[in-house]
Amino acid sequence: MKCQEDIRVNICFRIFDKVGRMGMLDWMPDKQYLSIMYRGFMGKKLNVIKPATFNEKLQWLKLHDRKPEYTTMVDKYAVKKYVEQILGGGEKYIIPTLGVWNEFDDIDFSTLPDCFVLKCTHDSGGIAICKDKEQFDYSDARNRIIRSLKCNYYSHGREWPYKDVPPKVIAEEYLGDSLNDYKFFCFNGKVKCFKIDFDRFTNHHANYYDCNGDILPFGEAEYIPIPEKKIEMPKKLGLMIELAEKLASQLLFLRVDFYEVNGKVYFGELTFYPASGMGRFVPESWDIELGKWLKLPIE
Repeated sequence: MKCQEDIRVNICFRIFDKVGRMGMLDWMPDKQYLSIMYRGFMGKKLNVIKPATFNEKLQWLKLHDRKPEYTTMVDKYAVKKYVEQILGGGEKYIIPTLGVWNEFDDIDFSTLPDCFVLKCTHDSGGIAICKDKEQFDYSDARNRIIRSLKCNYYSHGREWPYKDVPPKVIAEEYLGDSLNDYKFFCFNGKVKCFKIDFDRFTNHHANYYDCNGDILPFGEAEYIPIPEKKIEMPKKLGLMIELAEKLASQLLFLRVDFYEVNGKVYFGELTFYPASGMGRFVPESWDIELGKWLKLPIE
Protein backbone atom coordinates (compact mmCIF):
# COMPACT_ATOMS: atom_id res chain seq x y z
CA MET A 1 0.00 0.00 0.00
CA LYS A 2 2.81 2.41 0.88
CA CYS A 3 4.44 1.79 -2.51
CA GLN A 4 1.20 2.73 -4.26
CA GLU A 5 0.89 5.83 -2.09
CA ASP A 6 4.46 6.87 -2.93
CA ILE A 7 3.70 6.46 -6.63
CA ARG A 8 0.59 8.64 -6.33
CA VAL A 9 2.52 11.32 -4.44
CA ASN A 10 5.29 11.24 -7.04
CA ILE A 11 2.80 11.61 -9.89
CA CYS A 12 1.05 14.49 -8.13
CA PHE A 13 4.36 16.27 -7.58
CA ARG A 14 5.40 15.79 -11.22
CA ILE A 15 2.15 17.43 -12.29
CA PHE A 16 2.65 20.25 -9.79
CA ASP A 17 6.22 20.77 -11.02
CA LYS A 18 5.17 20.87 -14.68
CA VAL A 19 2.27 23.25 -14.03
CA GLY A 20 4.58 25.46 -11.97
CA ARG A 21 7.12 25.69 -14.79
CA MET A 22 4.30 26.87 -17.08
CA GLY A 23 3.51 29.74 -14.73
CA MET A 24 0.04 28.45 -13.95
CA LEU A 25 0.72 28.57 -10.19
CA ASP A 26 2.01 32.14 -10.04
CA TRP A 27 -1.08 32.97 -7.95
CA MET A 28 0.22 30.78 -5.11
CA PRO A 29 2.16 32.58 -2.34
CA ASP A 30 5.92 32.03 -2.61
CA LYS A 31 6.27 30.42 0.82
CA GLN A 32 3.53 27.87 0.18
CA TYR A 33 4.82 27.08 -3.30
CA LEU A 34 8.42 26.66 -2.12
CA SER A 35 7.34 24.42 0.77
CA ILE A 36 5.70 22.03 -1.71
CA MET A 37 8.60 22.14 -4.15
CA TYR A 38 11.17 21.60 -1.40
CA ARG A 39 9.27 18.61 -0.04
CA GLY A 40 9.06 17.13 -3.53
CA PHE A 41 12.71 17.65 -4.48
CA MET A 42 14.40 17.20 -1.11
CA GLY A 43 12.06 14.65 0.48
CA LYS A 44 11.69 16.61 3.71
CA LYS A 45 9.86 19.55 5.21
CA LEU A 46 11.17 23.05 4.58
CA ASN A 47 12.07 25.07 7.67
CA VAL A 48 12.30 28.80 6.92
CA ILE A 49 11.57 29.89 10.50
CA LYS A 50 14.89 28.53 11.78
CA PRO A 51 16.75 27.47 8.63
CA ALA A 52 19.90 25.43 9.28
CA THR A 53 21.00 23.84 6.02
CA PHE A 54 22.46 25.68 3.03
CA ASN A 55 19.41 24.81 0.94
CA GLU A 56 16.98 25.99 3.60
CA LYS A 57 18.85 29.27 3.95
CA LEU A 58 18.69 29.82 0.18
CA GLN A 59 14.90 29.47 0.42
CA TRP A 60 14.92 32.05 3.25
CA LEU A 61 16.90 34.41 1.03
CA LYS A 62 14.35 34.00 -1.77
CA LEU A 63 11.62 35.13 0.58
CA HIS A 64 13.36 37.83 2.60
CA ASP A 65 16.40 39.21 0.75
CA ARG A 66 15.08 41.25 -2.17
CA LYS A 67 16.90 44.28 -3.58
CA PRO A 68 16.14 46.01 -6.90
CA GLU A 69 19.72 45.60 -8.15
CA TYR A 70 19.34 41.80 -8.02
CA THR A 71 17.27 41.99 -11.21
CA THR A 72 20.18 43.68 -12.99
CA MET A 73 22.63 41.17 -11.55
CA VAL A 74 20.86 38.13 -13.07
CA ASP A 75 20.13 39.82 -16.42
CA LYS A 76 22.81 38.38 -18.72
CA TYR A 77 22.97 41.60 -20.73
CA ALA A 78 22.55 44.30 -18.07
CA VAL A 79 24.94 42.57 -15.66
CA LYS A 80 27.89 43.29 -17.94
CA LYS A 81 27.74 47.03 -17.31
CA TYR A 82 27.13 46.34 -13.61
CA VAL A 83 30.27 44.18 -13.38
CA GLU A 84 32.33 46.78 -15.25
CA GLN A 85 31.32 49.41 -12.70
CA ILE A 86 31.95 47.24 -9.63
CA LEU A 87 35.34 45.96 -10.76
CA GLY A 88 36.57 49.30 -12.08
CA GLY A 89 37.82 48.93 -15.62
CA GLY A 90 36.08 45.59 -15.54
CA GLU A 91 35.36 45.67 -19.27
CA LYS A 92 38.50 43.60 -19.78
CA TYR A 93 36.75 40.71 -18.00
CA ILE A 94 33.57 40.88 -20.10
CA ILE A 95 32.82 38.51 -22.99
CA PRO A 96 32.12 40.84 -25.96
CA THR A 97 28.46 41.17 -26.96
CA LEU A 98 27.87 40.88 -30.71
CA GLY A 99 24.21 41.92 -30.71
CA VAL A 100 20.99 42.06 -28.70
CA TRP A 101 17.44 41.49 -29.98
CA ASN A 102 13.89 41.17 -28.66
CA GLU A 103 13.05 38.13 -30.79
CA PHE A 104 14.99 35.33 -32.50
CA ASP A 105 13.62 36.34 -35.91
CA ASP A 106 15.11 39.83 -35.49
CA ILE A 107 18.64 38.39 -35.70
CA ASP A 108 20.57 39.18 -38.87
CA PHE A 109 22.94 36.22 -38.92
CA SER A 110 24.92 37.70 -41.80
CA THR A 111 26.36 40.23 -39.34
CA LEU A 112 27.61 37.54 -36.97
CA PRO A 113 30.96 35.73 -37.23
CA ASP A 114 31.22 32.04 -38.06
CA CYS A 115 31.27 31.12 -34.37
CA PHE A 116 29.10 32.66 -31.68
CA VAL A 117 26.86 31.88 -28.70
CA LEU A 118 23.18 32.86 -28.39
CA LYS A 119 21.79 33.35 -24.89
CA CYS A 120 18.51 34.45 -23.40
CA THR A 121 18.99 37.24 -20.89
CA HIS A 122 16.28 36.22 -18.44
CA ASP A 123 16.79 32.54 -17.64
CA SER A 124 19.28 29.75 -17.11
CA GLY A 125 19.74 27.31 -19.97
CA GLY A 126 18.36 29.29 -22.91
CA ILE A 127 21.49 28.90 -25.01
CA ALA A 128 22.54 27.84 -28.52
CA ILE A 129 26.18 27.45 -29.60
CA CYS A 130 27.27 27.95 -33.20
CA LYS A 131 30.72 26.63 -34.14
CA ASP A 132 30.13 26.82 -37.90
CA LYS A 133 27.30 28.78 -39.54
CA GLU A 134 27.15 26.31 -42.43
CA GLN A 135 26.52 23.43 -39.99
CA PHE A 136 24.41 25.37 -37.48
CA ASP A 137 20.92 23.98 -36.85
CA TYR A 138 18.98 27.24 -37.08
CA SER A 139 15.62 25.52 -36.64
CA ASP A 140 16.64 23.83 -33.40
CA ALA A 141 18.18 27.06 -32.09
CA ARG A 142 15.04 29.00 -33.02
CA ASN A 143 12.76 26.54 -31.23
CA ARG A 144 14.97 26.53 -28.14
CA ILE A 145 15.25 30.32 -27.92
CA ILE A 146 11.56 30.98 -28.62
CA ARG A 147 10.59 28.43 -25.98
CA SER A 148 12.86 30.16 -23.46
CA LEU A 149 11.60 33.64 -24.33
CA LYS A 150 8.04 32.56 -23.52
CA CYS A 151 8.94 31.43 -19.99
CA ASN A 152 9.41 33.48 -16.84
CA TYR A 153 12.23 31.77 -14.95
CA TYR A 154 10.78 33.04 -11.67
CA SER A 155 7.73 30.77 -11.99
CA HIS A 156 9.44 27.44 -11.35
CA GLY A 157 11.78 28.11 -8.42
CA ARG A 158 10.40 31.47 -7.25
CA GLU A 159 13.81 33.03 -7.78
CA TRP A 160 12.57 36.58 -7.32
CA PRO A 161 15.43 38.42 -9.13
CA TYR A 162 14.38 36.87 -12.47
CA LYS A 163 10.74 37.98 -12.24
CA ASP A 164 11.13 41.31 -14.04
CA VAL A 165 14.13 40.68 -16.29
CA PRO A 166 13.22 41.80 -19.85
CA PRO A 167 13.42 38.69 -22.08
CA LYS A 168 15.91 39.31 -24.87
CA VAL A 169 18.44 37.38 -26.96
CA ILE A 170 22.12 38.27 -27.05
CA ALA A 171 24.98 36.95 -29.13
CA GLU A 172 28.43 36.67 -27.57
CA GLU A 173 31.87 35.77 -28.85
CA TYR A 174 32.56 32.03 -28.76
CA LEU A 175 35.49 31.39 -26.41
CA GLY A 176 36.27 27.85 -27.55
CA ASP A 177 35.68 24.19 -26.77
CA SER A 178 36.09 22.36 -23.45
CA LEU A 179 35.98 25.46 -21.28
CA ASN A 180 36.18 25.05 -17.55
CA ASP A 181 33.94 27.42 -15.68
CA TYR A 182 34.92 28.12 -12.10
CA LYS A 183 32.00 28.75 -9.76
CA PHE A 184 32.97 30.65 -6.61
CA PHE A 185 30.66 30.36 -3.59
CA CYS A 186 30.75 33.60 -1.60
CA PHE A 187 29.34 33.47 1.93
CA ASN A 188 28.80 36.87 3.54
CA GLY A 189 31.17 38.39 1.01
CA LYS A 190 33.98 35.82 1.28
CA VAL A 191 34.84 32.92 -1.03
CA LYS A 192 34.76 29.68 0.95
CA CYS A 193 34.95 27.19 -1.90
CA PHE A 194 34.63 26.83 -5.65
CA LYS A 195 33.23 24.22 -7.99
CA ILE A 196 34.57 22.83 -11.26
CA ASP A 197 32.26 20.88 -13.58
CA PHE A 198 33.81 18.40 -15.99
CA ASP A 199 32.76 15.94 -18.71
CA ARG A 200 29.64 18.11 -18.92
CA PHE A 201 28.43 16.75 -22.26
CA THR A 202 29.31 13.10 -21.71
CA ASN A 203 29.11 12.02 -18.07
CA HIS A 204 28.70 15.18 -16.01
CA HIS A 205 30.58 15.35 -12.69
CA ALA A 206 31.71 18.19 -10.42
CA ASN A 207 34.35 18.60 -7.72
CA TYR A 208 34.55 21.21 -4.97
CA TYR A 209 37.80 22.85 -3.86
CA ASP A 210 38.96 25.23 -1.13
CA CYS A 211 40.61 28.57 -1.88
CA ASN A 212 44.03 26.88 -2.15
CA GLY A 213 42.76 24.54 -4.87
CA ASP A 214 42.67 21.49 -2.57
CA ILE A 215 39.82 19.02 -3.06
CA LEU A 216 36.98 19.14 -0.53
CA PRO A 217 35.29 15.93 0.71
CA PHE A 218 31.82 16.57 -0.69
CA GLY A 219 29.91 17.10 -3.89
CA GLU A 220 26.47 16.97 -5.44
CA ALA A 221 24.27 13.91 -5.75
CA GLU A 222 23.32 14.88 -9.28
CA TYR A 223 26.94 15.37 -10.41
CA ILE A 224 28.90 12.86 -8.31
CA PRO A 225 32.41 14.11 -7.47
CA ILE A 226 35.51 12.19 -8.57
CA PRO A 227 38.24 13.18 -6.08
CA GLU A 228 40.97 11.38 -8.03
CA LYS A 229 40.20 13.37 -11.18
CA LYS A 230 43.22 15.55 -11.94
CA ILE A 231 42.07 19.04 -12.91
CA GLU A 232 44.56 21.82 -13.53
CA MET A 233 43.79 24.81 -11.36
CA PRO A 234 43.30 28.17 -13.10
CA LYS A 235 46.46 30.21 -13.39
CA LYS A 236 44.56 33.28 -12.17
CA LEU A 237 42.85 31.59 -9.20
CA GLY A 238 43.88 34.37 -6.80
CA LEU A 239 42.54 37.05 -9.15
CA MET A 240 39.26 35.20 -9.57
CA ILE A 241 38.79 35.02 -5.81
CA GLU A 242 39.58 38.73 -5.47
CA LEU A 243 37.10 39.68 -8.20
CA ALA A 244 34.41 37.37 -6.82
CA GLU A 245 34.68 38.96 -3.38
CA LYS A 246 34.40 42.44 -4.89
CA LEU A 247 31.17 41.45 -6.61
CA ALA A 248 29.85 39.69 -3.49
CA SER A 249 30.74 42.47 -1.06
CA GLN A 250 27.88 43.31 1.31
CA LEU A 251 25.81 40.36 0.07
CA LEU A 252 24.68 37.41 2.18
CA PHE A 253 25.34 34.85 -0.55
CA LEU A 254 26.42 34.99 -4.18
CA ARG A 255 27.97 32.54 -6.60
CA VAL A 256 30.27 34.18 -9.13
CA ASP A 257 31.31 32.29 -12.26
CA PHE A 258 34.44 32.88 -14.32
CA TYR A 259 36.16 31.33 -17.32
CA GLU A 260 39.89 31.30 -18.02
CA VAL A 261 41.04 31.27 -21.64
CA ASN A 262 44.77 31.40 -22.42
CA GLY A 263 45.45 32.93 -19.03
CA LYS A 264 42.75 35.60 -19.45
CA VAL A 265 39.83 35.78 -17.01
CA TYR A 266 36.28 36.27 -18.29
CA PHE A 267 33.18 36.90 -16.20
CA GLY A 268 30.40 34.32 -16.67
CA GLU A 269 27.35 35.06 -14.53
CA LEU A 270 26.01 35.72 -11.03
CA THR A 271 23.79 33.21 -9.24
CA PHE A 272 21.90 33.77 -6.00
CA TYR A 273 20.43 30.29 -5.56
CA PRO A 274 22.52 27.38 -6.91
CA ALA A 275 20.23 24.51 -7.98
CA SER A 276 17.41 26.83 -6.85
CA GLY A 277 18.27 25.85 -3.27
CA MET A 278 17.15 22.28 -3.90
CA GLY A 279 20.44 20.55 -4.64
CA ARG A 280 21.32 17.40 -2.70
CA PHE A 281 24.85 17.09 -1.34
CA VAL A 282 26.90 13.94 -0.83
CA PRO A 283 27.46 13.27 1.96
CA GLU A 284 24.21 14.93 3.05
CA SER A 285 25.88 16.32 6.19
CA TRP A 286 27.56 18.96 4.03
CA ASP A 287 24.22 20.69 3.55
CA ILE A 288 24.52 21.52 7.25
CA GLU A 289 28.23 22.43 6.97
CA LEU A 290 27.63 24.91 4.15
CA GLY A 291 24.66 26.22 6.11
CA LYS A 292 27.04 27.09 8.95
CA TRP A 293 29.11 29.17 6.52
CA LEU A 294 26.11 31.37 5.66
CA LYS A 295 25.10 33.76 8.44
CA LEU A 296 21.62 35.23 8.10
CA PRO A 297 20.34 38.39 9.84
CA ILE A 298 17.98 36.26 11.94
CA GLU A 299 20.85 34.34 13.54
